[in-house]
Amino acid sequence: MKQNFKNIFFGLIGLFLILFLFRIAYGYTVKFDRYSESMSTLNSLTNVRKNYASKEYKYQSGKNTNLTPTSVDQKFEKIAEIISKSQDFESEEKSIRSSIEQQSALIQFEQKNGNEGKRSLQFLIGVPPENFETLYLELTKVGIVRNKQITKKDKTNEYKELNSKKASLSKVRQSLIELKSKSGKIEEFINLENRILDIERQLQELGVSLGDFDSENEFCTIKFSLNEVEEVKIGLLQRIKVALQWTIEYYLMMIAILAFISVFAYFSLLLLDKLKIFEKLK
Repeated sequence: MKQNFKNIFFGLIGLFLILFLFRIAYGYTVKFDRYSESMSTLNSLTNVRKNYASKEYKYQSGKNTNLTPTSVDQKFEKIAEIISKSQDFESEEKSIRSSIEQQSALIQFEQKNGNEGKRSLQFLIGVPPENFETLYLELTKVGIVRNKQITKKDKTNEYKELNSKKASLSKVRQSLIELKSKSGKIEEFINLENRILDIERQLQELGVSLGDFDSENEFCTIKFSLNEVEEVKIGLLQRIKVALQWTIEYYLMMIAILAFISVFAYFSLLLLDKLKIFEKLK
């Protein structure tokens, strides 16, 4: 009986030590740093500039293969977002700029702030559609990526609506200009001139919006954020304290589970014995 008690006692102590040493070892394999993601900054870059690209699709309409394939020019917006953390900020900043230059991309917006050890860098990059995937993959190798995503939106209908609105306004403007050649009151001419000026202002705004869709301005967008982090050094006493807290918590949990299993097994055996006795009495 004493020997069994000794075995159980040393077994429980051994289990506690194994859990404690495991938690200590695990603490040394994990690096902790001060880091805060800047997704809100990336979202604010959306309003800086919009880039659009186009792609021509050809499809065969109808079952007659002799017909000339129909061409469809799709306009789209493609945006990649990458958030990375860095412990070698200056070197990785140079790597980013080098990759941007190699892929013939443009830095359309740049924001750099923070003191050494807590610096952050945000880029809005316009990249030619054919180089988008290559640059995206290169930038995901910079630092340690915490978040990344790619979004593609079709803008063909929006482009067609802008063209349609421009054509409609141009017709109205032409009609109003023709009215100027007719006789009327001075007040009517002033109102007419104001109306023409208002339409010309709208046409200029449409021209700017349509200019974003021009083939020479075709770009996809990459929003990139690099955040410098400092590795947190944890002392031995702190590691021991954390390891003890963790070990006690999980040790008590395991003991409680084992005790529950033991009690359940004990009452199950008692119940089986009583069932056997009852069967014999029959």
